Amino acid sequence: MSQYVYPEVLVDTHWVADNINDSDVRVVESDEDVLLYNTGHILNAAKIDWQLDLQDKTKRDYVSKEDFEQLMSEKGIAYDTKVVFYGDKSNCWACYAFWTFRLFSHENCLIMNGGRKKWIEENRKLTREVLHFPKTDYRVKGINEQKIRAFRNDVMDHMINDKPLVDVRSPDEFTGKLLHMADYPKEGALRGGHIPGAKNVPWARATNEDGTFKGADELKKIYEEEVGLNPNEKIIAYCRIGERSSHTWFVLTYLLGYKNVRNYDGSWTEWGNLVRAPIEK
Repeated sequence: MSQYVYPEVLVDTHWVADNINDSDVRVVESDEDVLLYNTGHILNAAKIDWQLDLQDKTKRDYVSKEDFEQLMSEKGIAYDTKVVFYGDKSNCWACYAFWTFRLFSHENCLIMNGGRKKWIEENRKLTREVLHFPKTDYRVKGINEQKIRAFRNDVMDHMINDKPLVDVRSPDEFTGKLLHMADYPKEGALRGGHIPGAKNVPWARATNEDGTFKGADELKKIYEEEVGLNPNEKIIAYCRIGERSSHTWFVLTYLLGYKNVRNYDGSWTEWGNLVRAPIEK
């Protein structure tokens, strides 16, 4: 993995197997299918439920600083804990959790390359035992929002100034053929299409069949040769609710070393319902 700009943010399944009993390491599973954890998970892994744990209960936003501190304390995570994320669907939701942790300035975040699928394909042990970790007294040291999160006004300015936007949804969502993600008919928007000027690079193109990330040269061909992105430009990625685009944000930021990438987590569920927001098909 030394081919990547920041290879230290990726660990393989062997490393996780060797370090799951390290008290300075907390393995965290975060899945789209929130029931998967209970069917079997990596020993000593904590569960982060993206809906219940990371989302505000009344408004569309992330949890408050105080709620995040409580969550970390209950999961036995200290500020200097090395948190290793993994999950289903090529680590899409693990990257979503990773991005949220970085919003709250947790520094030591890693991804297990290949995620849940690779761990299982290697016939590594799973357990149904749910552990209760010793509580910590976690305190958020800062909010990293301006650097890695984009809001609709940011996106509007970005669009007006013809700066690069990456739409990581499926081609049918991008063209407006579908108003929702395939197989999710209840989670669509009033209008289909994409933000004017956006380039379509479906998020999963960055991964191999086994769920691992493609090599740096392959990724550069996709994002730079095909789409024309520049590592020094200001880039905003979006999808439907910000989960798939957090995966692309991770790829661009940590694997390719792009300096200024933000994730628009309002994404199409906001833009596609926004009054007077321009749309292309």
